Amino acid sequence: MARLEYRLLDEANGYPVLFYYERIDKDEVSLRFACDYLVKGHVVYEKTSCAVEPSCYVVYVKRSTEEQAVDYAHTASARWGSIQIELRHFREGTTTYPLVHTFYCKDDDDALLYLQSDYLMHDGQEWEKTSTEVDEDRRVYVYYAQPTL
Repeated sequence: MARLEYRLLDEANGYPVLFYYERIDKDEVSLRFACDYLVKGHVVYEKTSCAVEPSCYVVYVKRSTEEQAVDYAHTASARWGSIQIELRHFREGTTTYPLVHTFYCKDDDDALLYLQSDYLMHDGQEWEKTSTEVDEDRRVYVYYAQPTL
């Protein structure tokens, strides 16, 4: 088990720790490293970089000025024990992104492959990734994408 810290990208204040996890599986650290955003406490944080330090893993974040957390009423009841990745249709200039499909991954490795892929196929349609996030408030990973032509 490892330690993971989310630190605010604020050099003047010594990169303060916002959140930390004392005993986190390295596979979950990898999943979080693959995400562009973190939603926690109804706040959206944007990843700026990741680091491996001798005593822990670090994700540097800044509070997103462009994104806002959205409560989606029509989602499955999620649990961290079941790795779920929502495919959501990203549309520029909107605040909600329709749910296209929820993928249920059997393990961390499968989930990581989804999050790291640039394209996903669903129901005969190819989707191109725009970003990914870990939404702690809803306990799901989200893959934002646009349909390709």
